[in-house]
Amino acid sequence: MNTSPSSSPASSGRVSALAPKEGGGFPNPGLPPHQHRQADVSKSAEKRAERVVAGMFLLSVIGTVVFIGAYFLVSPYGEGTTNLFAEPGTPQALWWSNLVTGLGFAVAVFFIGAAAIHWAKTLMPDEEMVEERHDIRSSDETRDIAAGIITDGLQESGIGRRPLIVTSMVAALAALPVAVLAPLSTLGPLPGNKLHHTYWGHNPGQRLARDHDGTPIKLSDVAMNSIFHVMPEGLTHDTEHYLEERAKAAAVIVRFDPALGKNDESMAMGVEGVLAFSKICTHVGCPVALYEQQTHHMLCPCHQSTFDVTDGAKVIFGPAHRPLPQLPIEVDDEGYLIAPGDFTEPIGPSFWDIHKDK
Repeated sequence: MNTSPSSSPASSGRVSALAPKEGGGFPNPGLPPHQHRQADVSKSAEKRAERVVAGMFLLSVIGTVVFIGAYFLVSPYGEGTTNLFAEPGTPQALWWSNLVTGLGFAVAVFFIGAAAIHWAKTLMPDEEMVEERHDIRSSDETRDIAAGIITDGLQESGIGRRPLIVTSMVAALAALPVAVLAPLSTLGPLPGNKLHHTYWGHNPGQRLARDHDGTPIKLSDVAMNSIFHVMPEGLTHDTEHYLEERAKAAAVIVRFDPALGKNDESMAMGVEGVLAFSKICTHVGCPVALYEQQTHHMLCPCHQSTFDVTDGAKVIFGPAHRPLPQLPIEVDDEGYLIAPGDFTEPIGPSFWDIHKDK
């Protein structure tokens, strides 16, 4: 229920905690007396608290060092790695790696927080203050006073006159990110030019083979408006990095009436309307496996990028920005389709130096 400013606590039937005692209310009790801490009254206690805070920051640095050292010296992996407590590659090695790296990182993070709390509790000002409500926009004089309070607070916190704490804090905060960045060095070597080439370019003249059984494909096997999923005939389970090579080499061949071709350069890389393209979408790498026989469009089922194979697999819809790379094909003396070389450009999604060879 709303009451007018002139209504007294008695008339409204309520008791105000801020009303004067003679008006029927209770006086404002105010703040309790400030209790000084040991560090406030004793220089030795202040120095002792400062050393404790600095010690915690240094323990954080030690935790970071332990984490980094354990990451390399208590490795859970197998041959070529080091584990000081167990044989690399065993469950015990994994257990020790998790334990030591976990403890190291926990110590690094915990003591940064503990040091900040102890600093605030023992050295920073803890006296409670009350400020009456005022307009949202203070006067210039008040704003200058506020800026002065901030400056005074920085001085009272002792940042300027406690270089030991500041130095140790900076060391702890600077060392912690190293614990996060150090594992990046073990993620493997840089790819180099591996993303620019596939197995099709390893052995020029390889026959195109059916993906499901590895049998080579003749030109006469490819019916009009049909699609085949193909792999290099020489790519077998005995091939080094078989799965990686297979993923990059995935391709499809389609056949349509050459009179429908819109891109002379693309048509020249095929045979009698049979063209081969990478099966990997240039958006995020999904398999482009849906073929519309009437429109001769290939569709990626993930994000609906659509490619026109009659126009060099140019993007006509969806988020992809590049055409599907084309695989030049020819026919050998026995009538089998062969690939004289690799795709015309790197397959799959774009990356930072995709056109460096050009």
